[in-house]
Amino acid sequence: MENKKISVVHEWLLSYAGSEQVTSRILNAFPQATLFSVVDFLTDKQRSFFGGRHAKTSFIQNMPGAHKHYQKYLPLMPLAIEQLDVSDADIVISSAHAVAKGVLTGPDQLHISYVHSPMRYAWDLQHQYLRESGLNKGLKGWLTKWLLHKLRIWDYRTAHGVDHFIANSQFIARRIKKIYGRDATVIYPPVAVEDFPCVEQKEDFYFTASRMVPYKKMDLIVEAFTKMPDKRLVVIGDGGEYKKIAALAAGHANITLLGYQPFDVLKSHLQRAKAFVFAAEEDFGITPVEAQACGTPVIAFGKGGALETVRPMAVERPTGLFFNEQTVSSLCNAIEEFEANSHLFTAAFCRTNAEHFSAARFTRELRDFVDDKWREFQQQKKITY
Repeated sequence: MENKKISVVHEWLLSYAGSEQVTSRILNAFPQATLFSVVDFLTDKQRSFFGGRHAKTSFIQNMPGAHKHYQKYLPLMPLAIEQLDVSDADIVISSAHAVAKGVLTGPDQLHISYVHSPMRYAWDLQHQYLRESGLNKGLKGWLTKWLLHKLRIWDYRTAHGVDHFIANSQFIARRIKKIYGRDATVIYPPVAVEDFPCVEQKEDFYFTASRMVPYKKMDLIVEAFTKMPDKRLVVIGDGGEYKKIAALAAGHANITLLGYQPFDVLKSHLQRAKAFVFAAEEDFGITPVEAQACGTPVIAFGKGGALETVRPMAVERPTGLFFNEQTVSSLCNAIEEFEANSHLFTAAFCRTNAEHFSAARFTRELRDFVDDKWREFQQQKKITY
């Protein structure tokens, strides 16, 4: 693959979160690749994870307020991604959760799309998004619904420009099949398990960490522990719901909110906690795997990617358990069940399971996939008489 021109297309580069970690590992697997993105506002430290690359960007890069309010340009994103010129690439790899897979490619180019999720807010989670954004009524709401309708049409059409889909979980593979009518190969995201040493000795507290946005359900976790004053909870994270969650925790001495914390503090809590609590319905969910790498079992909502990364009590070498409803009572019951069966979970079990999701495994599987599909593509292009 050294002689092949490869372009990697990302949505927008403003932080170093889950999808950006995947893109950085794609670039690590194919160091000769050129990076494209709708916008690129990375700091120097964040850019180091991308080999110091500056992405080739779209016209939105220079639009007023794009750095802080890039979301407002969502109606222009389909047009913007189509203006990125990847025509000299042999292979295009898009890292997509919104518009990246819509980049234009030709019949002599192989387009592989690694999908974190189809646009959640435009498809099955539209109604939840509209409610949580206060856009489920009024003129602004109807305009938003019309925009999402147009995005769905565009999103479905651009699926035909992808030769092969990769999903980050079986959960997302089912979503791809439902929305685009296409099969997808699952390659789990890379988790830097080597950065999270296993610690066997645990302390008497539960731990959760996340951005404080509605779908993460951090308020649910905090409210559950207000009902269990004998159980200690430590929370790391910041975001739009911080004040709401702080108000829930006020007056409850068993709950400690630390706000945003640097990586070393997060890692220390992941290593020392008796269990990590996770209440979101995630496409994959990297933090529960990081917790298991630390030897820490996970108590998770039983839907989405967590079902593929946490081994429940019903199987050998369990690493956690699930609660079936995003309710306070369901989570409280799961905490009680965990405490009654805590002897079943060992740090060694958790660490071994986490290693199945390592970055080295991701690089190997991705390279093998791209190599195989490129050989198939070349065979299909041969003319027979």
